[in-house]
Amino acid sequence: MKLSKEWRIGMKDMQQILPPPRNRGQLKKPTWIIVLLLLVCVFLVLSYIHPPQTSVLSDDEIASSVVINNILNTPPIDSKNPKIAFMFLSVGSLPFEKLWGKFFQGHEGRFSIYIHASRDKPVHTSPYFVNREIRSDKVEWGTVSMVDAEKRLLANALKDPDNQHFVLLSDSCVPLRDFDYVYDYLMNTNISFIDSFTDPGPHGSGRYSQHMLPEVEKKFFRKGAQWFTMKRQHAVVVLADNLYYTKFRDYCKPGMDGSINCYADEHYLPTFFHMHDPNGIANWSVTHVDWSERKWHPKSYEKKDVSEQLLKNITSITESVHVTSEERRETMIMPCMWNGMNRPCYLFARKFLPETQDSMIELFSNYTTKQ
Repeated sequence: MKLSKEWRIGMKDMQQILPPPRNRGQLKKPTWIIVLLLLVCVFLVLSYIHPPQTSVLSDDEIASSVVINNILNTPPIDSKNPKIAFMFLSVGSLPFEKLWGKFFQGHEGRFSIYIHASRDKPVHTSPYFVNREIRSDKVEWGTVSMVDAEKRLLANALKDPDNQHFVLLSDSCVPLRDFDYVYDYLMNTNISFIDSFTDPGPHGSGRYSQHMLPEVEKKFFRKGAQWFTMKRQHAVVVLADNLYYTKFRDYCKPGMDGSINCYADEHYLPTFFHMHDPNGIANWSVTHVDWSERKWHPKSYEKKDVSEQLLKNITSITESVHVTSEERRETMIMPCMWNGMNRPCYLFARKFLPETQDSMIELFSNYTTKQ
């Protein structure tokens, strides 16, 4: 007990002799303030050097948006004789003029025809196509000249105020339905049949270039077949646009950024309408093509392939199928909705060889009467 008391006394004496313990909080407080101020200064400097991206539109974007919105919100022209403009994109003569002649026969005054022949002057086999060529220019596959030809056709077709719907067709396209069916399908809905879907693979978003910023962000980049049908308001919008067209002309082309092959005809309109009127397009094309062979080009139909069963198979399709270009090849399926109803998707088909015309003419007369 005595020893313990002495120890306690010794400890008390030591506390009086030694300096008081340091207050660590008091010493660290100014240090943290200095560190905090340094971090704030660094943040301000970095913000000045690399300002954050804002959603403020450029002058060109604002002007373009005003024009586009005004066109889309303007009531369509009330025509007493509404027509469909059939626009043919070809290198020369149209091998299926006789077949199309049967399609048009008896419906004079409800359609008009325009031909863009990029290489040779067409030789006609149907009176409906005589003198229907427009001033044309050279078209190279995979380049923006394809889009230029489309715009040239639209410009000529828009001269006629009665043209209310516009159909782009190739020289290998054939009709799958009779004229009345096609006319009712296109004229009695308020959407354009423009193909547009998201492909995150190398042949979709992989073709995007950062040079398209700020007007075209990667999240809006879309892909689709070029063979469209569109209502008059959309046709006018396409001709009015220069801002987005220029982006695709300059930065979506073969050999872009060294090794990227971007094709404006597959991306310009799908992206443009996804950005500006996504609810005004169907997101599928009414022109059928068979990509089942998974080659660079779709399947071509030879004479031996053509049968009533083939036409029945195509015209009975009620779902649109898109396959991505990723290694896993994701398949996206959506119903073809027309005014809220699920209907057959296709009015036309392409990649038919010229040798199939006689068979198609024979089948067309028999098959369309059963529709």
